[in-house]
Amino acid sequence: MADELIDIIDESGEVLSQTMKGQAHEEGLLHKTVIGYVRDGEDWVLVRQADDRQDAGQLVAPVGGHVQAGESEEDALLREAEEEIGTRNITYRLIGRAIFHRQVIGRDENHMFIVHEISTEDELVLNEESVSLERFGPDELRAALVERSEDFGDAYYFVLENFYPDYLPETWENRHHS
Repeated sequence: MADELIDIIDESGEVLSQTMKGQAHEEGLLHKTVIGYVRDGEDWVLVRQADDRQDAGQLVAPVGGHVQAGESEEDALLREAEEEIGTRNITYRLIGRAIFHRQVIGRDENHMFIVHEISTEDELVLNEESVSLERFGPDELRAALVERSEDFGDAYYFVLENFYPDYLPETWENRHHS
Protein backbone atom coordinates (compact mmCIF):
# COMPACT_ATOMS: atom_id res chain seq x y z
CA MET A 1 0.00 0.00 0.00
CA ALA A 2 1.56 3.28 -1.11
CA ASP A 3 2.23 5.90 1.51
CA GLU A 4 0.97 9.37 0.73
CA LEU A 5 1.02 12.82 2.27
CA ILE A 6 -2.25 13.64 4.04
CA ASP A 7 -3.69 16.48 6.10
CA ILE A 8 -4.06 15.94 9.84
CA ILE A 9 -7.26 17.60 11.03
CA ASP A 10 -9.14 18.45 14.20
CA GLU A 11 -12.68 17.23 14.90
CA SER A 12 -14.16 20.19 13.00
CA GLY A 13 -12.14 19.31 9.89
CA GLU A 14 -9.61 22.13 10.14
CA VAL A 15 -6.13 21.24 8.90
CA LEU A 16 -3.54 21.19 11.70
CA SER A 17 -0.53 19.71 9.91
CA GLN A 18 0.54 17.22 7.28
CA THR A 19 2.20 13.84 7.58
CA MET A 20 2.48 10.55 5.76
CA LYS A 21 -0.51 8.20 5.94
CA GLY A 22 1.61 5.46 7.55
CA GLN A 23 2.62 7.76 10.39
CA ALA A 24 -0.98 8.92 10.87
CA HIS A 25 -2.04 5.28 11.24
CA GLU A 26 0.82 4.50 13.63
CA GLU A 27 -0.04 7.46 15.87
CA GLY A 28 -3.85 7.49 15.51
CA LEU A 29 -3.91 10.99 14.01
CA LEU A 30 -7.28 12.14 12.66
CA HIS A 31 -7.48 12.53 8.86
CA LYS A 32 -10.09 12.53 6.09
CA THR A 33 -11.35 9.55 4.12
CA VAL A 34 -13.97 9.77 1.39
CA ILE A 35 -16.53 6.97 1.18
CA GLY A 36 -18.82 6.39 -1.80
CA TYR A 37 -21.82 4.06 -1.63
CA VAL A 38 -23.01 3.18 -5.11
CA ARG A 39 -26.77 3.46 -5.45
CA ASP A 40 -28.60 2.22 -8.52
CA GLY A 41 -32.12 3.47 -7.96
CA GLU A 42 -33.12 1.89 -4.65
CA ASP A 43 -30.44 -0.81 -4.91
CA TRP A 44 -27.15 -0.75 -3.03
CA VAL A 45 -23.97 -2.04 -4.68
CA LEU A 46 -21.29 -3.25 -2.24
CA VAL A 47 -17.91 -4.88 -2.88
CA ARG A 48 -16.24 -7.79 -1.14
CA GLN A 49 -12.76 -6.78 0.00
CA ALA A 50 -9.65 -8.68 -1.06
CA ASP A 51 -7.83 -10.76 1.57
CA ASP A 52 -5.08 -8.17 2.10
CA ARG A 53 -7.50 -5.34 2.97
CA GLN A 54 -8.63 -4.08 6.39
CA ASP A 55 -12.10 -5.67 6.05
CA ALA A 56 -10.82 -8.82 4.33
CA GLY A 57 -13.59 -10.87 2.71
CA GLN A 58 -16.32 -8.53 3.94
CA LEU A 59 -18.76 -6.28 2.11
CA VAL A 60 -18.02 -2.56 2.18
CA ALA A 61 -18.56 0.60 0.12
CA PRO A 62 -17.18 0.29 -3.42
CA VAL A 63 -15.34 3.61 -3.21
CA GLY A 64 -13.19 4.75 -0.32
CA GLY A 65 -9.82 6.28 0.30
CA HIS A 66 -7.74 8.95 1.89
CA VAL A 67 -7.94 12.59 0.95
CA GLN A 68 -4.41 13.63 0.00
CA ALA A 69 -2.77 16.75 1.44
CA GLY A 70 -4.30 19.85 -0.11
CA GLU A 71 -6.79 17.83 -2.19
CA SER A 72 -10.47 18.74 -2.15
CA GLU A 73 -12.93 16.14 -0.88
CA GLU A 74 -14.67 16.13 -4.27
CA ASP A 75 -11.40 15.57 -6.15
CA ALA A 76 -10.55 12.72 -3.77
CA LEU A 77 -13.96 11.13 -4.35
CA LEU A 78 -13.54 11.33 -8.14
CA ARG A 79 -9.97 9.98 -7.97
CA GLU A 80 -11.00 7.08 -5.74
CA ALA A 81 -14.02 6.29 -7.96
CA GLU A 82 -11.74 6.06 -10.97
CA GLU A 83 -9.26 3.85 -9.08
CA GLU A 84 -11.82 1.54 -7.46
CA ILE A 85 -14.80 1.30 -9.85
CA GLY A 86 -13.14 2.40 -13.09
CA THR A 87 -14.96 5.68 -13.73
CA ARG A 88 -14.97 9.35 -12.79
CA ASN A 89 -18.33 9.70 -14.54
CA ILE A 90 -20.36 9.78 -11.34
CA THR A 91 -23.00 11.90 -9.72
CA TYR A 92 -22.72 12.20 -5.97
CA ARG A 93 -24.53 13.53 -2.95
CA LEU A 94 -22.94 14.22 0.43
CA ILE A 95 -24.65 12.21 3.18
CA GLY A 96 -22.56 13.37 6.13
CA ARG A 97 -19.40 13.17 8.21
CA ALA A 98 -18.51 11.09 11.25
CA ILE A 99 -15.31 10.09 13.03
CA PHE A 100 -14.50 6.37 12.89
CA HIS A 101 -11.68 5.18 15.14
CA ARG A 102 -10.50 1.57 15.38
CA GLN A 103 -7.47 -0.66 15.83
CA VAL A 104 -7.10 -2.98 12.82
CA ILE A 105 -4.26 -4.95 11.20
CA GLY A 106 -1.65 -3.26 13.36
CA ARG A 107 -2.92 0.24 12.67
CA ASP A 108 -4.63 2.91 14.76
CA GLU A 109 -7.11 4.21 12.17
CA ASN A 110 -8.67 7.53 13.10
CA HIS A 111 -10.69 8.71 10.11
CA MET A 112 -13.20 11.42 9.49
CA PHE A 113 -15.49 9.60 7.07
CA ILE A 114 -16.99 11.89 4.43
CA VAL A 115 -19.84 9.72 3.18
CA HIS A 116 -21.46 10.11 -0.25
CA GLU A 117 -24.04 8.26 -2.27
CA ILE A 118 -22.88 7.97 -5.86
CA SER A 119 -24.39 6.72 -9.07
CA THR A 120 -23.12 6.12 -12.58
CA GLU A 121 -24.36 4.82 -15.90
CA ASP A 122 -20.92 3.26 -16.54
CA GLU A 123 -20.08 -0.39 -15.97
CA LEU A 124 -18.27 -0.89 -12.67
CA VAL A 125 -14.74 -2.23 -13.12
CA LEU A 126 -13.16 -3.31 -9.82
CA ASN A 127 -9.46 -2.98 -9.01
CA GLU A 128 -7.32 -5.37 -6.94
CA GLU A 129 -8.76 -4.11 -3.64
CA SER A 130 -12.08 -5.90 -4.27
CA VAL A 131 -12.85 -9.43 -5.44
CA SER A 132 -16.55 -9.13 -6.31
CA LEU A 133 -19.60 -6.93 -6.07
CA GLU A 134 -23.05 -7.67 -4.73
CA ARG A 135 -26.26 -5.78 -5.41
CA PHE A 136 -29.01 -5.52 -2.78
CA GLY A 137 -32.50 -4.11 -2.85
CA PRO A 138 -33.50 -2.46 0.45
CA ASP A 139 -35.33 -5.54 1.77
CA GLU A 140 -32.56 -7.88 0.60
CA LEU A 141 -29.99 -5.74 2.39
CA ARG A 142 -31.98 -5.73 5.62
CA ALA A 143 -32.33 -9.54 5.43
CA ALA A 144 -28.62 -10.03 4.69
CA LEU A 145 -27.67 -7.86 7.67
CA VAL A 146 -29.61 -10.30 9.88
CA GLU A 147 -28.80 -13.59 8.15
CA ARG A 148 -25.17 -12.89 7.18
CA SER A 149 -24.11 -10.16 9.60
CA GLU A 150 -20.47 -11.34 9.57
CA ASP A 151 -20.33 -10.61 5.82
CA PHE A 152 -20.32 -6.86 6.45
CA GLY A 153 -17.32 -4.87 7.63
CA ASP A 154 -17.20 -2.80 10.81
CA ALA A 155 -16.89 0.41 8.79
CA TYR A 156 -20.12 -0.47 6.97
CA TYR A 157 -21.97 -0.96 10.26
CA PHE A 158 -20.54 2.33 11.52
CA VAL A 159 -21.96 4.14 8.47
CA LEU A 160 -25.34 2.45 8.95
CA GLU A 161 -25.42 3.44 12.63
CA ASN A 162 -24.63 7.06 11.81
CA PHE A 163 -26.49 7.65 8.54
CA TYR A 164 -28.87 4.77 7.76
CA PRO A 165 -30.19 3.45 11.11
CA ASP A 166 -33.40 2.20 9.46
CA TYR A 167 -31.34 -0.58 7.86
CA LEU A 168 -30.06 -1.95 11.16
CA PRO A 169 -31.79 -5.09 12.49
CA GLU A 170 -34.18 -4.62 15.42
CA THR A 171 -31.89 -6.78 17.57
CA TRP A 172 -28.91 -4.63 16.71
CA GLU A 173 -26.29 -3.99 19.37
CA ASN A 174 -23.73 -1.35 18.57
CA ARG A 175 -20.61 -3.19 17.34
CA HIS A 176 -18.40 -0.12 17.19
CA HIS A 177 -16.44 0.89 20.25
CA SER A 178 -13.82 3.60 19.91
